[in-house]
Amino acid sequence: MTTNNPQKTVFLGMSGGVDSSVSAVLLKNAGYKVVGVYMKNWSKNLPGMKCPWAEDLADAKRVATKLDIDFLVFDFEKAYKTKVVDYMLDEFKAGRTPNPDIMCNEEIKFKLFFEESLKRGADFIATGHYAKSEDRLLKLAKDENKDQTYFLYRISKESVEKTLFPLADLRKPEVKKLAKEFGLPNAFKKESMGICFVGDVNIKDFLREYIELKPGEIRDMETDKVLGFHDGAVFYTLGQRHGLNVGGGLPYYVVKKDLERNIVFVSKNLNEKDLWAKEIELENIFFRDATEQTEQNIRIRIRHRAPLIPAKFVFTDIKKLLGKVVLEEQIKKPAAGQSIVFYDDEICLGGGIVK
Repeated sequence: MTTNNPQKTVFLGMSGGVDSSVSAVLLKNAGYKVVGVYMKNWSKNLPGMKCPWAEDLADAKRVATKLDIDFLVFDFEKAYKTKVVDYMLDEFKAGRTPNPDIMCNEEIKFKLFFEESLKRGADFIATGHYAKSEDRLLKLAKDENKDQTYFLYRISKESVEKTLFPLADLRKPEVKKLAKEFGLPNAFKKESMGICFVGDVNIKDFLREYIELKPGEIRDMETDKVLGFHDGAVFYTLGQRHGLNVGGGLPYYVVKKDLERNIVFVSKNLNEKDLWAKEIELENIFFRDATEQTEQNIRIRIRHRAPLIPAKFVFTDIKKLLGKVVLEEQIKKPAAGQSIVFYDDEICLGGGIVK
């Protein structure tokens, strides 16, 4: 990693993981004054679920000490509860399937952390995300398998301009190798794949602590026959096939939820119309650069690591930020509350939330 801005100050979000730790070394080697920052977003333990924040903080501190860089803790727990956790719970209660990582990036890491860092004298912020900030644009990372622009699509233009992504041109195996070469104390730490703020915890187990269980029926979409029972329709997602416990043979898929009657409808028929769509309605649409184009050809990603596919985006109501994507062929419909992200070649333009 090279720089034209030696001795500029960078506040780096350090999670205690390998990616942000390697980022710290790369930034320091590039001539920046690096200040490591641990964002304390969530510290609550739940029954049978220990929050890993203390261990993560200790790992981040150990790396900062080894690298001889300043280290701070920003306490965003109150804002995080309101902006991310409460949002997530409200969405699930409404029968939708939100993505808390996207909200965390928009509201916490690239807003609160960004603003607080600049207030304290930072010239830039940095994170260990696999993405690229170039020419004031958010672009795909070199490692297509790890690219995280899907989770970053809602971050502001201002934060993109002042964010460094040291891992932009590296692949994950290279990052792991560098961690060992640099002798980082957390070089062999496993990557967390759970909820962004709780760690390796099943989302359903987490939701049970906040959403009242409401048992109901699981019915066959075609026959209306009762196949089994669930403990709350809000815990199920369109297209879900695991955890239904409704017999053997071909797998059943969740194709519809009736929240008023608290019924989950399932089907073995992969051609069930509710599973597929050629047009997907979106709301809360976000473009990093304002556009008055009512239609444009783009590529879209319907989930992290999904392939980019061609589509036409159409604004149906610009003022209300409503629109839709029209595809050449039908695809498996993403659940309401999930995000569809827009791209122009390698540039991440923005995206919208499935209505």
